[in-house]
Amino acid sequence: MTDHTAEPTPAAPAAAPAPADGRTPVPAGRIVLLTASHRVAPGLLSWPAWRTLHDADRVLCADPGHPQLPYLREAGVSVEQVAPDAHELVEACAGGRTVVVIPGGEGDGRLTDGLARLAGSGRVSMPDLELLPGSYDLPGARLLDVVQVMDRVRRECPWTSRQTHEGLVKYALEEAYELVEAIEGGDRAELREELGDVLLQVVFHARIAQEGVTDGEGAETDADDEAAVGPFSIDDVAGDLVDKLIRRHPHVFGDEKADTPEEVHAHWQATKAVEKQRASVTDGVPLAQPGLALAAKLAGRVRAAGLPVELPEGEGIGRELLALAARAEEAGTDPETALRVAARAYRDAIRAAEGLA
Repeated sequence: MTDHTAEPTPAAPAAAPAPADGRTPVPAGRIVLLTASHRVAPGLLSWPAWRTLHDADRVLCADPGHPQLPYLREAGVSVEQVAPDAHELVEACAGGRTVVVIPGGEGDGRLTDGLARLAGSGRVSMPDLELLPGSYDLPGARLLDVVQVMDRVRRECPWTSRQTHEGLVKYALEEAYELVEAIEGGDRAELREELGDVLLQVVFHARIAQEGVTDGEGAETDADDEAAVGPFSIDDVAGDLVDKLIRRHPHVFGDEKADTPEEVHAHWQATKAVEKQRASVTDGVPLAQPGLALAAKLAGRVRAAGLPVELPEGEGIGRELLALAARAEEAGTDPETALRVAARAYRDAIRAAEGLA
């Protein structure tokens, strides 16, 4: 997919050769290739693009179904449905005329290659050649491509089309762990790739949810089931996230004030408490997470709430690990991360003992 994000870079015009009788050379004109991002709604063109279209002597487009055409006609721009070759286009510019060419979504390699050959021959007085982006991608525009590609893969891929939320759970866990490993390993190329894999899981699940509620076998659930939720899309997921970020950052989007990370955390927790209306401080703590992380999370909830709950007494490695996790949390240390660091050092020692680098 073509990415029209570069600034316009007009090619250096080829000087028209002076006639042998000393007369003023005839202007060779101007060719403008007007591109537009397919990720921006048709008709939303820049002011330089609209000005060039209205001032041009001719506007050409070979594709009768080009998405820009209805908006150009509505704006009073006359567009000719022709596909000139390089020679014809150069001749159309003779006398100093400006011709705008609107290529298709994949560009027009035949035309641009022909113009390059003519310019390189040195035998033709070439018009000025200009690439004019009519619209640019906004930040995050490639996410639209992700959604479109995922939609097609879901429809046409024999494996992807049969997947369910339940069947993808293990992949979500694997990708999350691989992301953690990339972060801890400090490999930015790997980090970039793993972030993409985690994003894939989000888009994949949202695409499945768009089709409705299914059970573990992929069948539709009873619409009267009180736990059933209607279909939703990636836009609903993103919209909910935007709303949540705004609600939980009143110091950014509202009148509240926060000058320290601690004050920001307090705002976040206060807003979250109003939203969730939980009966217990343990509500919302996922019990399926790794044991050390679970123990530290529970200890943190108890400490933050000021509850007088002592750690369970008794013998056994589980109780000892629970106490260590609570102690680490109170000291501001993530026990899972600390244990992984120690385990990595242990792995390196093992490899060294094996004579491996």
